Amino acid sequence: MTSPLGPTTSYVIGVDFGTLSGRAVVVRVADGKELGSGVYEYPHAVVLGALPTDVAGDGAARLPGEWALQVPNDYRDVLRVAVPAAVAEAGIDPAAVVGIATDFTACTMVPVKADGTPLNEVPGFENRPHAYVKLWRHHAAQGQADRINQLAVERGVDWLPRYGGLISSEWEFAKGLQLLEEDPEAYAEMDHWVEAADWIVWQLCGQYVRNACTAGYKGIYQDGRYPSEDFLAALNPEFKDFVSTKLEHTIGRLGDAAGYLTAEAAAWTGLPAGIAVAVGNVDAHVTAPAAGAVDPGQLVAIMGTSTCHVMNGTELREVPGMCGVVNGGIVDGLWGYEAGQSGVGDIFAWFTKYGVPPEYHQAAEAAGLGIHEYLTERASQQAIGEHGLIALDWHSGNRSVLVDHELSGIVVGQTLATRPEDTYRALLEATAFGTRTIVDAFRNSGVPVKEFIVAGGLLKNPLLMQIYADATNLQLSTIGSAQGPALGSAIHAAVAAGQYANIREAAAAMGSEPGEVYTPIPANVTAYEELFQEYKALHDYFGRGTNDVMHRLKAIQRKAAGSVLPSAASASAAAAEVSA
Repeated sequence: MTSPLGPTTSYVIGVDFGTLSGRAVVVRVADGKELGSGVYEYPHAVVLGALPTDVAGDGAARLPGEWALQVPNDYRDVLRVAVPAAVAEAGIDPAAVVGIATDFTACTMVPVKADGTPLNEVPGFENRPHAYVKLWRHHAAQGQADRINQLAVERGVDWLPRYGGLISSEWEFAKGLQLLEEDPEAYAEMDHWVEAADWIVWQLCGQYVRNACTAGYKGIYQDGRYPSEDFLAALNPEFKDFVSTKLEHTIGRLGDAAGYLTAEAAAWTGLPAGIAVAVGNVDAHVTAPAAGAVDPGQLVAIMGTSTCHVMNGTELREVPGMCGVVNGGIVDGLWGYEAGQSGVGDIFAWFTKYGVPPEYHQAAEAAGLGIHEYLTERASQQAIGEHGLIALDWHSGNRSVLVDHELSGIVVGQTLATRPEDTYRALLEATAFGTRTIVDAFRNSGVPVKEFIVAGGLLKNPLLMQIYADATNLQLSTIGSAQGPALGSAIHAAVAAGQYANIREAAAAMGSEPGEVYTPIPANVTAYEELFQEYKALHDYFGRGTNDVMHRLKAIQRKAAGSVLPSAASASAAAAEVSA
């Protein structure tokens, strides 16, 4: 099949659920042209510190520092607001839309009842933190992840090497075990432990289908099975049947239809009832076909608040610190590899918010620039190494290759002469060195990296892109679409609707043309190689056990803050006291 089916022009919708907002894009099936978009900012954003009182009431529970939650109804509102806005901007007849697909951050987990109702919407559970969505960056299950890893090593399980030797606190099993152990009542009330990527599809089509991508990368599903009941019971006897009672479900292949748009979802979106709803997917993995990266060796980095790196390979290799390798995890017939950095844009945003003095903000405003643009302009005037700094990009822990969210950020070399633009550039460089570390891990494990393609919001910063090209010594191209994940989802929607035979064919017709191209500058490559060796020395010193000061500081912090989550009973009592 070389062209879309049907006698008239048809369209698909791709919806990308990010960390802070959801974006919908209307795409023409014939050629991938993006005709209209809509964005909806989540009203509750990322829930930190305390539950929002508008959903939990005045007795909202306090949250320890490693917690990161979301409110699931914010996701429904993306369908109600962003999708109709995209269709309106496109100026198309909604009747010409033949399919819709979504992608999500991962691993983002929703505890739900048998009918898909989120637990926080069940009366009596609105003030229970464990009843809410655990966002991908929820790192409070590190203790549970450590126990999973220790037991896996002791037993020599065959699935651990496919995750680089370590299971992350961000993933399904660690977060599920935390829920059981910290709020057993909520765990018992929950019928399904669902990836948000699958929950939103459930909302659209009324069918719960578990997608193969998150099952493989985040759910320890390898070779058709999950970890055994015996393994889970050794973690906690009450966790023995976690897979069979809470997690296991029908798994859908990427690009297939999970079901068809219900009348209720049609009313939300303004789309025709009965159109195809594609199996869910992850924001990074759907971006690969949008970038035309469906062949081995094409590394795609989706750079936003965090960065996810995905790539196809012809063979199964064990790569230290990888988030996972899954057969058909990106496209059929190839092994899909995933790595990532827990903090990238988040780090830059944190620094501009808390580390930049008012006069810089005022100067940026006077120049008609945003603070990031202003700092970038000043930093770009420096020679490499002029600031005298080296930083570690671990402000949100390390996902790859150390898989340790107890690690924290550091900047070495600061003096009384250090200025904000110096630190800002050092942080940009640190994230580039983090990516270089991942590239080296791939190559050293026999997975060649031949191309480097960047998607996501950060590709707009030319200094950052050149730094990445120089630090990795790879030609870097950016994706031409500003909405790579949403376009990738639209490609999957077209396949689910039967408009193309498979993802490769759809990507060839609908994928984005390249944007800017950045070629490594030899002198810069040499300069950054020297700095990278210093980064690597710090990386191994603090990250591989020589000095565990970061872990000790976390422990001291928890002790000082008394950051123990209120028990279910105390939370309920607090709510009752406020009500009284």
